[in-house]
Amino acid sequence: MRIALLTGGGDCPGLNAVIRSVTKSLIRQCNAEVWGIADGMLGLIEQRGRWLSWDDVGGILATGGTVLGTSNSSSPFNVKGVDRSAEVMDYVRDLKLDALVAIGGDGTMTITHGLTKLGLPVVGVPKTIDNDIYGCERSFGFDTAVATVTDALERVTTTGQSHGRIMIVETMGRYAGWIALEAGLAGAADVILLPEIAYDVDAVAAYCREREDRHRHTVICIAEGAKPVGGELTVAGRVEVGGDPIRLGGVAHALRAQLQPLVRSEVRATVLGHVQRGGSPTPFDRVLATQYGNAAAGLVARGEFGRMVTLQAGGLTSIPIDDVAGRNRGVEGDSPLLVCARQIGVMLGDA
Repeated sequence: MRIALLTGGGDCPGLNAVIRSVTKSLIRQCNAEVWGIADGMLGLIEQRGRWLSWDDVGGILATGGTVLGTSNSSSPFNVKGVDRSAEVMDYVRDLKLDALVAIGGDGTMTITHGLTKLGLPVVGVPKTIDNDIYGCERSFGFDTAVATVTDALERVTTTGQSHGRIMIVETMGRYAGWIALEAGLAGAADVILLPEIAYDVDAVAAYCREREDRHRHTVICIAEGAKPVGGELTVAGRVEVGGDPIRLGGVAHALRAQLQPLVRSEVRATVLGHVQRGGSPTPFDRVLATQYGNAAAGLVARGEFGRMVTLQAGGLTSIPIDDVAGRNRGVEGDSPLLVCARQIGVMLGDA
């Protein structure tokens, strides 16, 4: 067997753990040759890559990023307005590839779904720090991002306590609030603002003023996709190619400007940005990524293509990639974590 492997979308802690697990599992289970595509979908378009041996993937389990490189702004179906998917399929045939293992988020799964329609056998592995992949309870990289944000919240808390400030920390997550919610709970944030719940600026200000009378500080954890009631998303920029053309960012500074006239305390904002993507994966993510990689190799060995490995009800399984393509998973109103947050007195912006 000849199997291609790529990492698509943004970088994420745990990618190398999957690369290692997929490669070793395929070599051991199927005596397969594994072709590592460079820079994700861009390398697939430009026909760049290298063969991966057992030793090539040794010693990379704990390394952040991806040894193959990645790209989050490339699609074979739209290269500067030109559909080059036919060239990609010629490349697949030239390499005599039997299948592709694609590690990525909803954008990567959408592209690979299109490639399956052209006849390419594909197995997907869910990757995103945002934890927003449809049909997947836990994507690798998420736990590491939550740990990073939690540490940041703890650090700004001591500064807020010392100076009597309102400290705002902005997380990634796009249109899903999972990072802000879990890290906010883990980091003891007083206010957690999510994309799924439009926040009332006056209500948040009133909550902060009430805390000013009892405490020296307030910590607010806000997801980049959060927006005020009747307001718009805070957009940092736009891109013309790839998946989502909108790049979110800066809502923490927008909220600071809204809050400052309404409170006595000084308000400070911190945007964590790409530090949430970097660094070595947590032990949890290393294990999850290794399990996902092994499960993906198992799907290849059994010829179960057009499917993505996933975690449901605490166990590994797989679902059709076409169920995932073009969809994502946000925080629902009856989420146990959301209910827990309300019941322990966390302010969620709507009351």
